[in-house]
Amino acid sequence: MISQTSSNSKRIKRHLRIRQTVSGTASKPRLNVFRSNKAIYAQIINDENGTTLCSASSLDKDVNANGTKVEAATAVGTAIAKKALALNIENVVFDRGGYLYHGRVKALADAARAAGLKF
Repeated sequence: MISQTSSNSKRIKRHLRIRQTVSGTASKPRLNVFRSNKAIYAQIINDENGTTLCSASSLDKDVNANGTKVEAATAVGTAIAKKALALNIENVVFDRGGYLYHGRVKALADAARAAGLKF
């Protein structure tokens, strides 16, 4: 019988491949995206220190995540960009987390760019 690997384990392998080349520094931290079936999360991470500088999710009270999942991702992208700009972080490296650059991940990235982040 042929065993199939789960789609999440394939995503984790893709993410590890991406992480071999994408790394956040103090001057250019990493914008990481994680999405579940119900929510979407974004973190800005300094990999040199291993610290999270700021984060936003569709579950936060200050993020207006009503409507569809794509609209929630857009709200999270805008929120993470505002938090980053408040910390004087303008340039980031985008880490899609092994997900396809499509749908919610793309909506989050486009909203973050529109709100002032550069990547």
